[in-house]
Amino acid sequence: MSHALSFEFELVQRRDYEFTIRFDGPEMAELLLDEPPPLGGSAGPNAARLIGAAVANCLSASLLFCLRDKFKQTPGPLHARVRGELARNEKGRVRIGRFDVTVQLADAAPELQHLDRCLAQFEDFCVVTESVRHGIAVGVRVIDAKGQTLFDTGPETTA
Repeated sequence: MSHALSFEFELVQRRDYEFTIRFDGPEMAELLLDEPPPLGGSAGPNAARLIGAAVANCLSASLLFCLRDKFKQTPGPLHARVRGELARNEKGRVRIGRFDVTVQLADAAPELQHLDRCLAQFEDFCVVTESVRHGIAVGVRVIDAKGQTLFDTGPETTA
């Protein structure tokens, strides 16, 4: 994949299970993540909620792009609701079992031209949803304070 299509950001522990994400865009706000009790204090969303938010955002943005930019419609604001379900795998570990996303239009269907065409294709253009559905390769490396690699399971990453 082209370097122009890559992104990079950092995650910094604040305290306990609270982490701040510092994104790579100078205009982007930091985001606070935290685990729910009993581990954390729910000061921000946890990683599972962040993935669910990314799926819902991508689906909504893809549908909006199709309606507004591709077919020149002026839909009202979209609203999405996500229900995430955690499940245990065969080893008893908690994993994200599924997400159910409902995207609600502000308009009645007959008011939007080409809605049928958008509904037939918007999911296919959603980078996040299709990536999550089909799995994402994740390389993991752990280094110590001196930069020594302690654990490495994937492709070379840059620090």
